[in-house]
Amino acid sequence: MADGTEEPGRVPPARPLDSIDRAILRLLQTDGRASIRSVADRVHVSRANAYARINRLVEDGVIRGFSARVNHERAGEGASAYITLKIVQNSWRTVREQLQALPGATHIALVSGDFDVLLLVHTPDNRTLRELVLTRIQAIPEVLSTRTLLVFEETDLAPGPDGPTEIG
Repeated sequence: MADGTEEPGRVPPARPLDSIDRAILRLLQTDGRASIRSVADRVHVSRANAYARINRLVEDGVIRGFSARVNHERAGEGASAYITLKIVQNSWRTVREQLQALPGATHIALVSGDFDVLLLVHTPDNRTLRELVLTRIQAIPEVLSTRTLLVFEETDLAPGPDGPTEIG
């Protein structure tokens, strides 16, 4: 705002990243459990500097969180599918809220093209997947149509200690 105060709920723009910030991001993408000491040693900065940089990356929203990469099949979620949805115009926020509440939903994207939303789900089996699509997703009033694309095999491209890993 003109008087120097920030609007509530508005996230300030992220500060530019330098080569050390980018190296820290690569390390944490590979091993989100890396200690501050390990990160500091590997990017050649002090622990205090590494700690401050990681905190800034979190505060700026560059790092959205830390999580585990899951092998869904071994976790009892043997059926995976991408589901495309056509939705009523201007209903994205409403539909997104309902999709987020679905069991097994792991990624939701508003996209352009022949459909409006791309949803990735993991379920224990095809019967559960069928029920999810037919009774939960298609029951959302703003959903005009769906198409389900079964995933037969997937490869995780997220950086890891051994590079890309085949899932399933």
